[in-house]
Amino acid sequence: MVLVNAARGGIVDEAALYAALKEGRIAAAGVDVYAKEPCTDSPLFELENVVATPHLGASTDEAQEKAGIAVARSVRLALSGELVPDAVNVQGGVIAEDVRPGIPLTEKLGRIFTALAGEVAQQIDVEVRGEITEFDVKVLELAALKGVFTDVVEDPVTYVNAPLLAAERGTAVRLVAESESPDHRNLITIRGTLADGSQVSVGGTLVGIAQRERLVSINDFPVDLEPTNHLAFFTYADRPGMVGTVGRILGDSSVNIAGMQVSRDSLGGHALVALSVDSAIPAEALAEIEQAIDATTLRAVDLA
Repeated sequence: MVLVNAARGGIVDEAALYAALKEGRIAAAGVDVYAKEPCTDSPLFELENVVATPHLGASTDEAQEKAGIAVARSVRLALSGELVPDAVNVQGGVIAEDVRPGIPLTEKLGRIFTALAGEVAQQIDVEVRGEITEFDVKVLELAALKGVFTDVVEDPVTYVNAPLLAAERGTAVRLVAESESPDHRNLITIRGTLADGSQVSVGGTLVGIAQRERLVSINDFPVDLEPTNHLAFFTYADRPGMVGTVGRILGDSSVNIAGMQVSRDSLGGHALVALSVDSAIPAEALAEIEQAIDATTLRAVDLA
C-alpha cells in the first residue's frame, strides 16, 4: 500500500506512519501536509520510501518573483487608467485571451461614438457578434462605456466607475451578444439613441494574424478605415466634385490624408466621407469644408 496525504496535516498520525513505513506495513508515502507547518524537521524525512513536499508552492522563490511581477503590472495598468483584469471590483468574469485584443478597439469605438453623437446618449447598446461570443464579453461593455465617457467628464474614467457614470446620467446600457456575424469573423458595434430619437452607431473589427483594428461602419454606412489618432466624418448630398473639394481644403491647410473612404446609401442619395489624417484638422478648415460641400453633419475625432 502507498499512502498519500495532500489534504490536511493531522489526518495521519505521523509517528504511526513512520513506524508502519519502517516495518514495511506501508510500502511508501507521499506527504505534502503536516501537523505543524512549516515542517522543517521530521523523522519521515529520513526514510527513502517517503516523498515529502512543503505544501508551500506559492512561497517558492520562483512563485514569489512571478507574483511580484504580476502585482507590478497590475499597478502600472491601474495608474495609467487601463483595465486591471484581476481587480476584484471590476464587473465580469475571467477575460479570455480571445477577448483581450478587442478591448482597446472597443474603447476607441466608444470615443468615436461620443464624437459622432455630440451628446450623452439616452440608450447605448454594445453589440458583440461572432466567434468571440463563445466567451464572457462583459468586459467589452465596460470598455465601450469607458470610451464613451472619456471625453465627456473631466475626471479619469475607469472600468470601475464607467457604469456609475452611465447610471448618473440616466443612460441605459445593454450588452447584446450574438454568435451570427455574416460579414466579419467578429464585429463590435456601439449603437445609441439620442434625446431627439435619432440613432448613432460605429462598428469595428480586428483583421488578420496581427489583429489590426478597422472601422467597418459609421451610422450604418460601410467603411474600411484604420482608427488612427485623427479622424473626420462628413455627410452630404451625393454629387460630383465633393471629394476633390475636401482634399483641396485639407491640402491648403497642410493636413495630409492617410486614408479616405467614401460610402453612400444610393446613387445621388446621402454620402459619407470618412477620413484618417496625420494631424488634427483646424477649426477653420472644418468650417470651410462644411460650407463648401453643404455638409449635413460634420464631426472630427481626436483620439491622441
